[in-house]
Amino acid sequence: FDKNKIEHQILSRMNRSSYPNQGDTSLCGPASFFYCLLMDRPDIYKQAVNELWLYGKTKIGALNIVPSNSCRHPMGAFYDAYGERVKGIDWITLASLRDSENSIMSYDEIDDQASGITLWGALTEWFVSAGYQKEFSNVGLSHVNLKELSTLNEYIRKGCRVVTLISAGILDGFDSTVTAKNHWIVWDGPITTQYGEVISLTTKENELVQLKLFSWGKVKNQIKRHLALSDVMGSIFGGVVFKSLE
Repeated sequence: FDKNKIEHQILSRMNRSSYPNQGDTSLCGPASFFYCLLMDRPDIYKQAVNELWLYGKTKIGALNIVPSNSCRHPMGAFYDAYGERVKGIDWITLASLRDSENSIMSYDEIDDQASGITLWGALTEWFVSAGYQKEFSNVGLSHVNLKELSTLNEYIRKGCRVVTLISAGILDGFDSTVTAKNHWIVWDGPITTQYGEVISLTTKENELVQLKLFSWGKVKNQIKRHLALSDVMGSIFGGVVFKSLE
């Protein structure tokens, strides 16, 4: 958590040359929250990072982020043969937010998966407490149908923030056999066919589709190229929609 490193990382976020990245952690929920905050209010994002680094706590609207002592002094290796497993700026923000939520288990090391998983109730509470207005939610235990997916498409086209729970198996670089609800992403546009046509109620389910989205520090189409609309619907378990923060 070297001061010069953190300042350099803040600068890279302000000029959009990097985005929140959970690295080897299970902090996709906090990453989704801080990505939206960075895009909507970079000034608040920067202030939160600085206050967490300087004082070990911050407040965003009514959202109090006060990580435990063990979270502020994490255990385990931050580096492997490939470099940093998670950047200091991301541990400071993502782990602090998740740890503030944990009343039983502290989130204090990168390999701690159980304490890092975010449920949709907690994720919604973070956004609303920070000042976001919840517009809609259809997140749940079952995957979406075409009507529910089209509804999310309508909200993203209105400029809302759409955060969805998925199985990461539909993303490039992940095992397709994994079908569990295990990852949060933020949409950066509507789901379209491979030809750029926005998915609607008349779209055939065997159409190949794409979605520009935020996940693991990248904002681009990350849906596997060979996947049809039916495959993608089977791996999206709804989402929560918020009005962009002003």
